[in-house]
Amino acid sequence: MTTDDSVSNASSLTAAPTSAPRKRFFHFWRCFWLAFLVISLGYAWYCFYVPTNRVAWADDFDTAQQQAVAEGKPMVLFFTSQWCVPCRTMKRNVWADDQVSAVVNESLIPVTIDVHDPQAAATIDQYRVKATPVTVVTDSQGNPLQWKQGGISKADFLELLVAAKPSTDS
Repeated sequence: MTTDDSVSNASSLTAAPTSAPRKRFFHFWRCFWLAFLVISLGYAWYCFYVPTNRVAWADDFDTAQQQAVAEGKPMVLFFTSQWCVPCRTMKRNVWADDQVSAVVNESLIPVTIDVHDPQAAATIDQYRVKATPVTVVTDSQGNPLQWKQGGISKADFLELLVAAKPSTDS
């Protein structure tokens, strides 16, 4: 064994332990950021995914009010916006539910109102909507019976509908 062999052998022995932890450290961070990216993309998709629903939405407030007067049904107004994450959560968890769709289609005239639609400005002012989401249950004339601001669950929405029914205790 020559001195050159022993020096190169010694340097390889000392170099190996320092590069192995470095590789593991790099591998950890590469896996961490990849997992972070996948989870972030999944969360973003979940926040903005809105399934279709079976609710028979009226085209606009005026059409809904005419239909409500003609049929003698109350209206449910859902003030929303495209960028509103709680609105999308409600669309996914409340409006897409079969029970909610059945109750709403049977007993109410539903209408969504985009708060950024210039044609809906009068309706937004009438109900003093300052934030989204806002759910308003009205009589057929448009007088508010129940009003709830913020995202609500399916159970809370169904309770809102029950609370909005006029009593028949005359």
